[in-house]
Amino acid sequence: MKTTLEIPDAIFRRAKIVAAERGIPLRALISEALADKLRAQGGGASKPWMKTFGKLRHLRKETARINRIIEEEFDQIETEDRQ
Repeated sequence: MKTTLEIPDAIFRRAKIVAAERGIPLRALISEALADKLRAQGGGASKPWMKTFGKLRHLRKETARINRIIEEEFDQIETEDRQ
């Protein structure tokens, strides 16, 4: 699709230089940059930790079990210290 964009002169010059250095047309650089920006925003770019949030949910029960064991062990240590 063809369209017309207004790009600040400084950004346009930098983009032309980068495209020339990479040996690609300016339109390819702009398409790639726009695709990268859209992909990053879709993944929660402002909150990178959100990408993996909840992926360990399946370990919740195991974590609770381990925490109970640790708590029981500390209770035993504290009981021994009081004697």
